[in-house]
Amino acid sequence: TSFLPLPRHPGVHLLETVSPALPSHRSPLLQDIRNTVGNIPMEWYQDFPHIGYNLEGKKIYKPIRNKDELDMFLEKMENPDYWRTVQDKMTGADIKLTDEQVDLVHRLQKGQFGDVHFNPYEPAVDFFTHEVMIHPVTNRPADKRSFIPSLIEKEKVSKLVHAIKMGWIKPRKPKEDTPTYYDLWAHEDPNSILGRHKMHVPAPKMKLPGHEESYNPPPEYLLTEEEKLAWEQQEPAERKLNFVPQQYRCLRAVPAYSRFIHERFERCLDLYLCPRQRKMRVNVDPEDLIPKLPKPRDLQPFPTTQALVYRGHTSLVRCLSISPSGQWLVSGSDDCTVRFWEVCTARCMKTLPTGGVVKSVAWNPNPTICLVAICVEQSVLLVNPCLGDKLLYGATDQLLESYVAPEEERVQPVQWVTATVEEHSKGIRLVVQHSKAVKQVTWHGKGDYFASVVSDNSNMQVLIHQTSKRWSQNPFRKSKGLVQCVLFHPIRPYFFVATQRYVRVYNLLKQELTKKLMTNCKWVSSMAIHPGGDNIICGSYDSKLAWFDLDLSTRPYQLLRHHKKALRSVAFHKHYPLFASGSDDGTVIVCHGMVYNDLLQNPLLVPVKVLKGHVMTLDLGVLDVLFHPTQPWVFSSGADGTVRLYT
Repeated sequence: TSFLPLPRHPGVHLLETVSPALPSHRSPLLQDIRNTVGNIPMEWYQDFPHIGYNLEGKKIYKPIRNKDELDMFLEKMENPDYWRTVQDKMTGADIKLTDEQVDLVHRLQKGQFGDVHFNPYEPAVDFFTHEVMIHPVTNRPADKRSFIPSLIEKEKVSKLVHAIKMGWIKPRKPKEDTPTYYDLWAHEDPNSILGRHKMHVPAPKMKLPGHEESYNPPPEYLLTEEEKLAWEQQEPAERKLNFVPQQYRCLRAVPAYSRFIHERFERCLDLYLCPRQRKMRVNVDPEDLIPKLPKPRDLQPFPTTQALVYRGHTSLVRCLSISPSGQWLVSGSDDCTVRFWEVCTARCMKTLPTGGVVKSVAWNPNPTICLVAICVEQSVLLVNPCLGDKLLYGATDQLLESYVAPEEERVQPVQWVTATVEEHSKGIRLVVQHSKAVKQVTWHGKGDYFASVVSDNSNMQVLIHQTSKRWSQNPFRKSKGLVQCVLFHPIRPYFFVATQRYVRVYNLLKQELTKKLMTNCKWVSSMAIHPGGDNIICGSYDSKLAWFDLDLSTRPYQLLRHHKKALRSVAFHKHYPLFASGSDDGTVIVCHGMVYNDLLQNPLLVPVKVLKGHVMTLDLGVLDVLFHPTQPWVFSSGADGTVRLYT
């Protein structure tokens, strides 16, 4: 063997001797793969590509480990030695365990000794047997100190005796066996709430004696013979006095009171049988219970005064509607006419006899179309009032005349009839004939579709019609109750159907029920939706107005009971934060209803004005309310045959 020169690095001794037949020490066969970084925490190199440095100071790189879960799984399935491969923490390399190492691991897992040749059950050498021997095991003679009194102990004892004599060490006091009691409330603050007598209720005081108990009462306190007889005949519980007042000439002549012991006993019974209870009175200022609402003058503008009265109808005016421009107003009445008014002048521009009671009118909300839907008995009349811009109502007629009938006749729940020449001259363009009486009509925001409600109990109560295609359909398969009114959502494809107690919200695209609102009212009369589309109000015949926040709950956010009688109609303003309700008590109540963009802030509802003016007729007051599309004005129609504008 020949000796290789040692490396200069101190403290590192690698293979020092090699066979001359083998290649030099730089050969990969003999290169020492151990990590020469030393005994340091390996997490130091966690985020680096290398694991340490070799003798030349060059980085020792970690083996490239870019196996993902799939590669690991494939290796586990394909490599027969996978189960005996472990990773070396120092170098990061995979090492295959030898058979001896695997056996060692198995033995340690079973709790056996690591060395194969170690026998834990070798026979033990019994040094001390149970048989008594002649000779002792050790023949060492006993110490002298084992039978002579100890001098050290003697010194300790003499020190303790001296300390007791001097009084430095005192004997323990004998324990007393008598039980001790503590006063639990000895160190208690008498003013504290947790005081012992917090619930102490003082005994009710006895009534102080009056003149009638005097030994010499005034003559008016003495009973006459009749009063004495009546007193004796009364039950003891019914008597005002439980004794008869008597007169004595002096205090010495007063005998012992016969009922003294009896009364003392009754007093004691009262004291311990009387259920005494402390009523905790809360000192609350009544003003604090009223919510702090802003002053109405801070919430202007809102209608305050009656500006115009539209006179002309001879019977009660059931319904109102206004053109999208806000210039024209239409009203339907029980006198079998529909009147068109100019809003600013209260001038009746046109009267259309309908031949029946008008239950509902609705002006098309599309500003490019001049069309009014009118409910008369079993028909919906589509009327072009020919008011305002000539180009506008001319274009509407052209639009209706451009309809081409389909080749195949489709089965519809209603009949679309074109108006006769006589009807056309009055302004009627189309008649939609229903099977039963129609009680409400409402337009979709785009102005092509409208919905009608029929007085019926079947599934044919609600129908949706398309004007451009003259096509009607029944959206519901079965009836969910008596439908009161319906509404289209102003923005989204939702449809609101109000029955007597519930409001159901349907998604027209998905054709499914989205929500069912519980109104907490006995009979819903009317419904209006906020222009934002997330809040609706319902009026009811039991004089309640329910405000629903659709994002919040299916129950009312607030129930307002401002009216004395049944609510007939409710309405929202398109731009101002206002809503109004008309009632049979002859008033219109205007409320400020601010809906915030911040979803965490609840709507602010403040009643701001009660508008009076309508005369009660046949126990009916205001039948319909309606806001102007642009101004903070409100219209109301009443049973007195008038329409009133409040500005």
